Amino acid sequence: MPTTSQSARKGAIAEVFIIVALAIVPLFVTFPYRVNIFLSWEGAYRLSSGQVPFRDFGTPLGYGFWMIPALFFKLFGPQMISLVKAQVFINIIAGLSFRSILRSLDVQPAIRLLSVLVFALSYSFFNFWPWYNHTVIVYELVAISFLLKSFFTEKLITRYLYITAAALFVFLSVFTKQDGGGMALMLCLALLVYNSYITGKWWDPVRFCGALLIIGGLFIIPLLPGFAYWFNHGQPPHNSRLALNDFTDEIMGNSNWIKAYVVLAVLCLAAGVKHWGTWMHTRKEVLFALLTFGILGEAAIFQVTSYTPPDNNIFFHSFAFAFIATWLCTLLQVPLNTGKSLLFAIALVLFWWSGTWWKYIGRYTDRLFPVKEAYAATDSTHENVVSRRNFMINRDTTDVPVSRWVFSDLPVFRGIYMPQPTVDGIHRVLALPLVHEKKADIKVLNMTELTPLAAAMPFRLETGPDYPLWYHLGVGMFNRQLAAFKVKVQQHHYDLVLFEYAPSLNNFFPFALRDELKLHYQQIDSFLAPRRPANAMIEVYVPKQ
Repeated sequence: MPTTSQSARKGAIAEVFIIVALAIVPLFVTFPYRVNIFLSWEGAYRLSSGQVPFRDFGTPLGYGFWMIPALFFKLFGPQMISLVKAQVFINIIAGLSFRSILRSLDVQPAIRLLSVLVFALSYSFFNFWPWYNHTVIVYELVAISFLLKSFFTEKLITRYLYITAAALFVFLSVFTKQDGGGMALMLCLALLVYNSYITGKWWDPVRFCGALLIIGGLFIIPLLPGFAYWFNHGQPPHNSRLALNDFTDEIMGNSNWIKAYVVLAVLCLAAGVKHWGTWMHTRKEVLFALLTFGILGEAAIFQVTSYTPPDNNIFFHSFAFAFIATWLCTLLQVPLNTGKSLLFAIALVLFWWSGTWWKYIGRYTDRLFPVKEAYAATDSTHENVVSRRNFMINRDTTDVPVSRWVFSDLPVFRGIYMPQPTVDGIHRVLALPLVHEKKADIKVLNMTELTPLAAAMPFRLETGPDYPLWYHLGVGMFNRQLAAFKVKVQQHHYDLVLFEYAPSLNNFFPFALRDELKLHYQQIDSFLAPRRPANAMIEVYVPKQ
């Protein structure tokens, strides 16, 4: 028994070490400016400044996503790097929640360790920045971990507390992103109904739903009436994301990993379950199966309803691995109880997910073993040398390779590098005479991805129940807000307007407002936006005299 206890303790330490060690890596590196990170920064900045969502600004999402980044802005200041610190915390919470889920389901220690490693490598390690499509899943994992704890706790008060905590984090999931949060709610209800069916504790789903309604009321009622306008979609035209063809095309035409896991999981059950009626009463095994298939189904839907970035649904790998590995090790009697076998399994997992960590080692191998192209001494143009590195010709004259991006000396951008033209453009904006003359009283409309300029300049952010947090027409703002901005531009309300023109992105910043700016304002400068590919320019406008 002491040996078993000591082994379990070492395994637990190893699991926590993997979660924490891989999560804190971003604290020791620098980063290029991230596409779309402007939204994370401004929401956190507004919340940390005391602004109230749906009163001081509107958003089609709840504010669950910005709660943790706002807290870290309070603790460390509104620098971009504070967002990275917030994500480190989020990744640790995600890993510990996943580990807790596996512990509640009695997944054997060796498989649990491997699954934690898969989770950290496949879902946490490369997520350096907070993003709502990630945070919504993290809240879901926390909710499921509390819910499973409630299933296997006999103390009544403790069980109620766990159920209430699960309801809280399900609500935060919904209050972060409706699609992921809604599926988190349905999955939790499915687990609750099955558990109540087996145990006869039918009051548990009632208590869960009651707690969810009370928590929702406590969050939402103070935000009315603005919440009723903004949440989900503010005004017509409404655009449903539930197009059947989108789902069938993505699931049937792609989703190979998800479908492979489903097939393997079904085969495992078919081979391992001898009497289905009896198996249906093995509570932890059935809960594990329900959870795994539920996560796979959620991932299949989530990739369609939340389609950017394209890999935001890969939370399913670790659940599928844990489930399939559990059954295969039992069916095939694979021994993982020795140090050598476990180390070999860890090596296989690291090889499987080498894509997430090799790029960091590859930087050094590229220097140690530089590529040398073979060409004739008389061939000055090297036109006869074609390889996988140069078979395509980049004609984009505005593109700045990330290797040539530079750091800004502005504190808010510490540790973040951007294209040199972007940094130079920022300094030109900050050096404008009107910026120094008006100082904090300057009225700025910053429709760009450089939202941290609000702290760098600084200037007061515009507020109001009808003011959008971000400016993607049809997503973050609607026609009513566009009309209001047009009127302000016509009236020369703003002393300075920064507008990001991204012609290849569908109204990411509304084209109609740029047309209005061309009529009533004078463009005095432009420079590259901090994104790749370099398909956007930041234009600087002042009122026409």
